[in-house]
Amino acid sequence: MFVLTTVSDTVKVEPTHFRKDPIDAIKDEINRKFANRVIHQVGLCISAFDILETSDGLIYHSDGGLNYETTFRLVVFRPFIGEVLVGKIRSSSEKGIKVSLHFMDDIIIPPSCLPENSEFDTQEQVWVWKYDGNDLFMDPGEIIRFRVVEELFIEAAPEAPRKEAADVTPITLPLSKEKSELKIQPSPYSLTCSIQEDGLGLLAWWGS
Repeated sequence: MFVLTTVSDTVKVEPTHFRKDPIDAIKDEINRKFANRVIHQVGLCISAFDILETSDGLIYHSDGGLNYETTFRLVVFRPFIGEVLVGKIRSSSEKGIKVSLHFMDDIIIPPSCLPENSEFDTQEQVWVWKYDGNDLFMDPGEIIRFRVVEELFIEAAPEAPRKEAADVTPITLPLSKEKSELKIQPSPYSLTCSIQEDGLGLLAWWGS
């Protein structure tokens, strides 16, 4: 589930942190910069693990911070394909079940990866597995065991800054409901999972 990855980067420590031990200050800055961020084709960064190498701190012209050329290791979340994980059902829709691991919410179990004879209850907004004459509801908050079947990385391109004429005063006009809605950006890292095997699904189904 978790792996170590080696990264080299310039780490800047601001003057307000000069009283700290240099290694502690560098680690704090690494965590501030990388924690809860996705490195493309690497995974979701959790925290700094250790410092392998660092240069002396350099102060650049017109910059009061100390800049360290640093090589370090990060704890990264990236489960392997086929790995079994346990999480909590966050929400459901006709597109499938969303699962949370507390530190990551971009986990989806699509309808094609649910047990056979599963149906979406539009009134309750939950998926139901119709098994042996019983309706087994997959309610939000339930603990669920699932297998990773696919991972997806999306490298989002940065948006170009908007330019406005210097002699024009921007005027805010009412927007239609469609245009006023925020544009939803795809997650940079997501997992597609399955509960189609014996032992997978809600822990309550299997008594464990």
